Amino acid sequence: MKLIRGLNSFNINSSGCVATIGNFDGLHLGHQRIISTLKNKAIDMKLPLTIISFEPLPAEYFMPEPPARIYPMRDKIRLLQTLGVDHYLCLKFNSEFASQKPEDFVRNVLLDKLSVKYLAVGDDFRFGYQRKGDFQLLQKIGKSAGMMVVDTPTCKINDKRVSSTRIRKHLEAGEIQQANHLLGVNYQLSGRVRHGDKRGRTIGFPTLNLKMPSHIAARRGVYAVNVYGLGKSAIKGVANLGTRPTVKGIENRLETHLFDFDADVYGQYICVELVKFIRGEKRFDDFEILKAQILDDAKQARLILENLG
Repeated sequence: MKLIRGLNSFNINSSGCVATIGNFDGLHLGHQRIISTLKNKAIDMKLPLTIISFEPLPAEYFMPEPPARIYPMRDKIRLLQTLGVDHYLCLKFNSEFASQKPEDFVRNVLLDKLSVKYLAVGDDFRFGYQRKGDFQLLQKIGKSAGMMVVDTPTCKINDKRVSSTRIRKHLEAGEIQQANHLLGVNYQLSGRVRHGDKRGRTIGFPTLNLKMPSHIAARRGVYAVNVYGLGKSAIKGVANLGTRPTVKGIENRLETHLFDFDADVYGQYICVELVKFIRGEKRFDDFEILKAQILDDAKQARLILENLG
């Protein structure tokens, strides 16, 4: 998959493309079904499949307190690659982009620049200045320009719609299993191992440190985890997601201690699977109390992971 930042970097396929537009935060079961259907359509039409999205997300641009993201950008890209997407076009959402007329977006972006031949969006999709553009406008312009526009079906489980909002609520409550059920995959956060403060080493708990965005949906606290990328199989461990208030931390991090593992892996790319939430992040009065709590957290995490096999 090719990541394309902005229209100026997009080299148009002379035959056009199959496309869809959206935030795709979470890439849940509903998103996966849409992408799978479009991938088959792209193969039939012998065209590349292009996902069109935005940075920042429109809600992050307009709202003072937007919803937290399910995944950081790097994990969205990681998951899109597994779904067979050819191009991920990331458009910069700014005042200029937000102020363009819906008709201009369709003609200048979808038709002239991307030459979209087949477009799938939700029938409640709104776009352009003051959200005046809608599904009907896309169909009207598309019909005269050779762009077929279809709506995306709603994905339901037990008669309830699968949505990013539902997943976000589960993650914010530490309900990982429920979120996984809607995501269709086990929730993982990834990144390259970086140097931290190395405080964990002083108490016998060295950690692998990943920097995380501050606006991630997963509840801050301690988790039993599986870590992938350091061998043929997962390595069990315990992790803390948060800012480390006991040491007056500011940066949001995912710090993972691996059980029965001792190797230098700085710079390596890993995926940390949050298996089960153990407790919320809290500030301790001193480091000795924190050390005792970490020992208990590690014991709980081992039991949880052993019972899961």
